[in-house]
Amino acid sequence: QEQLVESGGGSVQAGESLTLSCLDPGNTYIHNCMGWFRQAPGKERERVAVIATGGGSTSYADSVKGRFTISQDNAKKTVYLQLNSLKPEDTDMYYCVTQRGVGSSGGGYCYSRLLSSSLYNIWGQGTQVTVSS
Repeated sequence: QEQLVESGGGSVQAGESLTLSCLDPGNTYIHNCMGWFRQAPGKERERVAVIATGGGSTSYADSVKGRFTISQDNAKKTVYLQLNSLKPEDTDMYYCVTQRGVGSSGGGYCYSRLLSSSLYNIWGQGTQVTVSS
């Protein structure tokens, strides 16, 4: 089964930054929906951010707007999530997911479907982000 390759999590103090990376080695499309959701044990899954690769339109959860930035490097088949001004409530397991071939519909389309496991059917292994106060 295909899997995305995530890296970049860690433990930081509040106010510090981290960068998450997500490589899709099997991707052959230009226009994909790719992004992150986060989930802690016993908690509901929460959308974080998506990017419609190719065009580059993005969409974010209100809780991270202005602090997190998602970006792409299509040549490297990699999407990045820059996490700035981290807060203890950002502590979670972050999962990168993708749905290939549908990103031409834009970031809003991608975001609205981010919690659908049937649509976003290629996942990363998850990376832990821990923020202490």
